[in-house]
Amino acid sequence: SFKMASDSPESLMTLCTDYCLRNLEGTLCYLLDNETLRLHPDIFLPSEICDKLVNEYVELVKTDSIFEPHESFFTLFSDPRSTRLARIHLREQIVQDQDLEAIRKQDLVELYLTNCEKLTAKSLQTLVSFSHTLISLSLFGCCNIFYEEENPGGCEDDCLVNPTRQVLVKDFTFEGFSRLRFLNLGRLIEGVNVETLLRPLASLAALDLSGIQLNDVGFLTQWKDSLVSLVLYNMDLSEEHIQVIAQLRKLRHLDISRDHLSSYYKFKLTRRVLNLFVENLVNLTSLDISGHTMLENCTIPSMEEKMGQTSIEPAKSSIVPFRGLKRPLQFLGLFETSLCRLTHIPAYKVSGDKNEEQVLNAIEAYTEHRPEITSRAINLLFDIARIERCSQLLRALQLVITALKCHKDDKNIQVTGSAALFYLTNSEYRMEQSVKLRHQVIQVVLNGMESYQEVTVQRNCCLTLCNFSIPEELEFQYRRVNELLLNILNQSRQDESIQRIAVHLCNALVCQVDNDHKEAVGKMGFVMTMLKLIQKKLADKTCDQVMEFSWSALWNITDETPDNCEMFLNYSGMKLFLECLKEFPEKQELHRNMLGLLGNVAEVKELRPQLMTSQFISVFSNLLESKADGIEVSYNACGVLSHIMFDGPEAWGICEPHREEVVKRMWAAIQSWDINSRRNINYRSFEPILRLLPQGISPVSQHWATWALYNLVSVYPDKYCPLLIKEGGIPLLKDMIKMASARQETKEMAR
Repeated sequence: SFKMASDSPESLMTLCTDYCLRNLEGTLCYLLDNETLRLHPDIFLPSEICDKLVNEYVELVKTDSIFEPHESFFTLFSDPRSTRLARIHLREQIVQDQDLEAIRKQDLVELYLTNCEKLTAKSLQTLVSFSHTLISLSLFGCCNIFYEEENPGGCEDDCLVNPTRQVLVKDFTFEGFSRLRFLNLGRLIEGVNVETLLRPLASLAALDLSGIQLNDVGFLTQWKDSLVSLVLYNMDLSEEHIQVIAQLRKLRHLDISRDHLSSYYKFKLTRRVLNLFVENLVNLTSLDISGHTMLENCTIPSMEEKMGQTSIEPAKSSIVPFRGLKRPLQFLGLFETSLCRLTHIPAYKVSGDKNEEQVLNAIEAYTEHRPEITSRAINLLFDIARIERCSQLLRALQLVITALKCHKDDKNIQVTGSAALFYLTNSEYRMEQSVKLRHQVIQVVLNGMESYQEVTVQRNCCLTLCNFSIPEELEFQYRRVNELLLNILNQSRQDESIQRIAVHLCNALVCQVDNDHKEAVGKMGFVMTMLKLIQKKLADKTCDQVMEFSWSALWNITDETPDNCEMFLNYSGMKLFLECLKEFPEKQELHRNMLGLLGNVAEVKELRPQLMTSQFISVFSNLLESKADGIEVSYNACGVLSHIMFDGPEAWGICEPHREEVVKRMWAAIQSWDINSRRNINYRSFEPILRLLPQGISPVSQHWATWALYNLVSVYPDKYCPLLIKEGGIPLLKDMIKMASARQETKEMAR
């Protein structure tokens, strides 16, 4: 079942393959002349391992942005004596003529080339090397494989402008491919004569001619005793086509579906055509007629239709021609037809748009080769997830993940898929999802953010990330997430809503994480990015969530991280602090965040001299009287001053205000706070507070530190008592009680 599948760990084979591919040099290979990969001479690998290496390599290049492709990867498999290949699946831009050429000595049994647009007619010649062993071949979407470059004779000036012309190869056929049974020529380029191409094949079992228009398909009857599967997706059919199909009596799978949006089709399905199929194709187990218009009514009267238990028995079928079936079909494709909404459909699996089951069947059936249909099916799933509850959540999630991975560059799928993910990962579905599955979601979301600068995709991806526990669940991609978010925030033109979500995520990512993470993110330009956002908001005279989150993020990222505190000062952070204070005198949240951040800066001894100016000290002193956000602003201002006082009178390098006058105001402020105040602050360590206890140079700093500890351990004992004990606070307090310089009320509190 899906649940088990998603929860089980990766197989050892998969883990080893992944590790070797990411560390080729350290495992299977060495580097020749610092550039070419070579296999170690004592390595011999069977096809079970080599196939997996090649297929996983293609998957990694396609879906993992950090994975670097190797120029010479395919040459590792050039010698069948040390590496055997049998079944490989190559996709898209990853594979070029020289890659296939490199493995030409292999006895391939199965070769799938999907949308490999870089392959040219050179690769057709390479295919001939596999002709004696190939059983399965797909050239789906390889639109240039029948083109070769021709150098025009007598090179005139034209050579400089257009040195090569693309010429269609007319003389290639499957002559000599004696074992070929399964062939997919989907989206083959116009101008190639399909009949001539295929004539040499003795006994075809499966043929896919998706997206090719052939007016005469009479030649198909040469395989009437062997053909079990025929796909003619998007071919405009005629009476002649139908008559030919009816002669292919061995067919078990027939697909004549179409994309009803792609172009005008003359052909309409009738009751007679369906009857003809049912009567003649007696082995049929799978039929796809999605997208077709029914010319006449094939259904039973609606009163009768609604009666009785839903049944898949052919005898009760709501679609009259299907009453002639011997047994229910395994699969019936009815996507974007009116028939899928009927009650009695004689098939175990139906693709359609009536309900979740049908929609998921459609996504499953069409993802690989029909993104245009899949994106519409995912759109229907999006509505189901948004409005109703998904009953097959894991299946839905895995199908959407697969579609997003498979069509990384398809805008429609990225938009609808990322929107569906948002609803499929929200909290009500949380319990049903394994860690592994949630990791996969995060991976495809980050892929989407990387490949698509499109606003809708970026917004959907950011919103989806908000469904996760941050930073815990994003820890395994920590650097990458931060880089992507900073990228979004550094763009010159920004969508307001994306900016807000991205800043919120950045803030959450640097909250409660280790210092090495904060330092790494600081080096990526985090501090600078936040200050730029603040600068922009100041210029617009707006104090919104973005402004508040930016200061909050700076408060988090400077926590016990001196490098980031220094960056804040170097990039004129103090200037912005004063300007914000002046521009937004009433904004309490803002004041709290700014002072929390300055508290972090003040904890760094080397940076304190930069805070020692008349202007700054006056501002901090005045904020002691602030009632903003309960005691928070006053408390943080007092914290900043406590650290400055701790450096002693000789560090007080200003005439105004006097040190004693500020000390007096600090005492008054602390005495005005309610000792039982609930707090809007979160300490990971008491170390910066504890260092103010064993000293006699500034009794007021000692008092502030003692008050802070007393308040936190009495209001939140479960959280802070263990922290105080763990960090050695008890002996420090005991020693302070014995100090002559400590004030009586400080000692009382310490006791």
